[in-house]
Amino acid sequence: MPDGGILRQEKDSLGIREIPEAAYWGAQTSRAIENYPISGERPHPEMVRAYTRIKKACAETNLEFGRLTAEKARAIGAACDDVLAGGLADQFVVDVYQAGAGTSFHMNVNEVLAGRAAEILGKPRGDRAAVNPNDDVNLGQSTNDTFPTALHMAAVAVGRLLAAEVARAADALERKGVEFAGILKSGRTHLMDAVPVTLGQEFRAYGAAVAHRRAALDRSLDGLLELALGGSAAGTGLNTPPGFREKAIARIAELSGERYVPAGDPREAMQSRAAAGDYSAALRALAVELGRLSNDLRLLASGPSTGLDEIRLPPVQPGSSIMPGKVNPSLLECLNMLCFQIIGMDSANLLAVGGGQLELNVMMPLLAHNLTRGPQLLVNFLPVVRTRCIDGITANPEKCRHYLEESPSVITALTPKIGYAKAAEIFKEAVARGVRVREVLLEKKVVTEKELEEAMAPSTLLGPLA
Repeated sequence: MPDGGILRQEKDSLGIREIPEAAYWGAQTSRAIENYPISGERPHPEMVRAYTRIKKACAETNLEFGRLTAEKARAIGAACDDVLAGGLADQFVVDVYQAGAGTSFHMNVNEVLAGRAAEILGKPRGDRAAVNPNDDVNLGQSTNDTFPTALHMAAVAVGRLLAAEVARAADALERKGVEFAGILKSGRTHLMDAVPVTLGQEFRAYGAAVAHRRAALDRSLDGLLELALGGSAAGTGLNTPPGFREKAIARIAELSGERYVPAGDPREAMQSRAAAGDYSAALRALAVELGRLSNDLRLLASGPSTGLDEIRLPPVQPGSSIMPGKVNPSLLECLNMLCFQIIGMDSANLLAVGGGQLELNVMMPLLAHNLTRGPQLLVNFLPVVRTRCIDGITANPEKCRHYLEESPSVITALTPKIGYAKAAEIFKEAVARGVRVREVLLEKKVVTEKELEEAMAPSTLLGPLA
């Protein structure tokens, strides 16, 4: 809690609290500040916006049902508009690691909106009789239905941004595939020389892999469109009028531009966080794929003297404090670390999804943090990787051609003509003598020069799926 300054007194069910006069929050937030001085991290801005949209929708719905006066409903709505416009951001002060189910952050939101609404009505921001955090801002609601609703909404908001960035990354890789289409090279399986491919085929496959992950991400986000709001404390809708949840969620959909609908079973929507787990799994799969591609690009660019050196990455910073001229794949290394972080978050999410008991999963604050901050890492960094790394990758056709000509595996194209056993014999001899396969083939008169050139033509080497 801030030190010094003018204080006011507020009371909650546990007693009197002294609150800084400048604060919009109140007694329950002050307790949370003292109880959870843990990480210093605050909820993602989308979590604040999601909760604010919930409160605005509920105030309008309560006005429609005659449960709030027009004066209070308008004041709460105006306070919500202030927050949605970026105001009062410094008032959401509860640590992301907090009381189970998110009660502390929920009350932080209720108290801030009540304080601002009171101010709009010309009253002191600490006047809880003018607008009450529980009785007015939270009318017909509970932490148990609003927090999972906000969790879904915040995850979807950040997830849509991520899906767009993933699509851009896939397109960038596809463009490189087109650019490198004519560059023939040796493929590798088990990290050993294999049949030829083109550098373009490799990059187009990378683009396809990322596009698949984007599609899976979209499907998992659609699973978060069912909202628990209106279930109240245990999914029964206690203290809400019939039709409340349908009308409030329709307003939320309008405010957010998403296709939100009431949960099919409001009890399940509060007991189970399986949809959040599905989204986390999609994030993990994306991170695994991005990490794999990052490793491939680093390997293809390794060297330049003692590695593969088939592609060149744009230099973005000096790579060593001791070795002059060294340049490292720094952006891809950073991407790997972000992927590791998201995979680790998924492990925590898995435990949190399974950590609910009976009518409620109380581990939601952890899920809310991981399912917003984790994707945000990639939202922030994928544009950098795309514009400062992928877009600037160049090919080294000479090195690609050198490896292809030196690889004994091109003999695979001749197996239909000379048989597997003979091809294996030629392969082993070429490797043992350290010469090209073509030299052994011609020396032993296994094929003619013309037959060899026909077999080694790109149209033959690449197969029908090129």
